[in-house]
Amino acid sequence: MAGADIDESANLGFAPAHDRPVAYIERSRDYYLALGYDNPYVWAHYAEVPFAPLAKPLSASRLTIVTTAAPYQADKGPQGPGAPYNAAAKFYAVYSGDSAADHDLRIAHVGIDRKHASMADSACWFPLPALRRALARGRVGALAARFHGAPTNRSQRRTLDVDAPEIVARCREDGVDAAVLVANCPVCHQTLSLVARELETAGIATVVLGCAKDIVEYAGVPRFLFSDFPLGNAAGRPDDVASQDDTLELALRLLEAAPATRTTVQSPLRWATDAVWKLDYANAGRLPAEELARLRADNERARLIARDLRAAVVPSDTAATTN
Repeated sequence: MAGADIDESANLGFAPAHDRPVAYIERSRDYYLALGYDNPYVWAHYAEVPFAPLAKPLSASRLTIVTTAAPYQADKGPQGPGAPYNAAAKFYAVYSGDSAADHDLRIAHVGIDRKHASMADSACWFPLPALRRALARGRVGALAARFHGAPTNRSQRRTLDVDAPEIVARCREDGVDAAVLVANCPVCHQTLSLVARELETAGIATVVLGCAKDIVEYAGVPRFLFSDFPLGNAAGRPDDVASQDDTLELALRLLEAAPATRTTVQSPLRWATDAVWKLDYANAGRLPAEELARLRADNERARLIARDLRAAVVPSDTAATTN
């Protein structure tokens, strides 16, 4: 009977059962349990979600970007295409960059999908080029003088008490009307969800761009543009300007038209015709024991590197591991 049901599903043109948004909360929990960590992470979760309507037309609004990507540091090891997870490239304090300049931002320091995502085209995770094109078309009124980098902290307290207020303050200084927040790894999605909530509370409209639907919706944000892509491509497909412009346009429409808080729009763009890539990320069930042991050792090395780097920035009473 089961076989017949599967055959009938295929005959009806149904997608395979795994072709649905990856359950990153569940996947991450099972992965770290398999590595031998017996204290599952508690993800941020709110019942109430703030909502700040866009105060003026988008064509008269000043926008900024909030990113978890890190400025390239040549002395910190591999950070380009194919680079392994690189804890040495992390940052632990909010930074800001000149929106009028070009920037080399990388994502080797966070847990993106290294098997399926591209690490070569930064426009996939940092949509400043697309936002400039939108500005040239008159779609938005202005770019804020600065964009902002949010540290990816597992410590929600650190994000809420230190980093999010600092980003809110800088956005206020720049007269920001709305912010586009682009997430990368699972914890990045939580970090920027928390930042978005604080910006909305301060009266600044936000839209989160991400690929981890469960994490963002579990935290609770006003507006979320979900792209069913591998982690690290929330702003569009690599080397595909049309995809990147379409993704930003969906985000801008969401800023304009979301009827209420907790509005999620899913991009119609597909990563590939075959959705098998969704089975691979942090999937302990597809890894042999010796590979799990190697990954546990790698994780411990990265944790110690991050701890030593963090100690110079984060007070000991709020220190926590990052991803």
